[in-house]
Amino acid sequence: MYNELTEKDIKKMQEEIDYRITVVRPKINQEIQNAREYGDLSENAEYHAARKEKGKNEGRIDYLKQMIRTAKIVELNENKDEVGIFDKVKVLFEEDNQVEQIQISTTMRTDTTKGIISKESPFGKAILGKKVGDRIKVVVNSDYSYFVKIISIEKSKDDIDLPLTR
Repeated sequence: MYNELTEKDIKKMQEEIDYRITVVRPKINQEIQNAREYGDLSENAEYHAARKEKGKNEGRIDYLKQMIRTAKIVELNENKDEVGIFDKVKVLFEEDNQVEQIQISTTMRTDTTKGIISKESPFGKAILGKKVGDRIKVVVNSDYSYFVKIISIEKSKDDIDLPLTR
């Protein structure tokens, strides 16, 4: 399985890796060295806390490196008439006559509280590639589906500036 990331995501991840290696790692190593000077390591809370921080930092670095290594680069949809990743789409939910603006994202950037929906969700899968005026059936599961109509598409000039989820 790969993670879908943009060039911007990869750049941010590399910046975080660099920061953790050049700033955080030396600071933690110094904390470990200072804590060692207190003597008996078996009962040295500062030493154990610093070692724990070191493990967290190294784990985050490894995680980010793995994300970059296994990434699939996502490109923005250049077709201005079709819904693409990171586009803001105004839709009419027919069953309750409500209009909402939804933004389509990769699974790494979803935030339903902000109306940012994964392209892998039933809704995202249903509307990707559709055009203004299209009426789409969104199948949630075998027992429930609903219809939406695309009112407008606001093309994204960039991806979503949200932190990557872990």
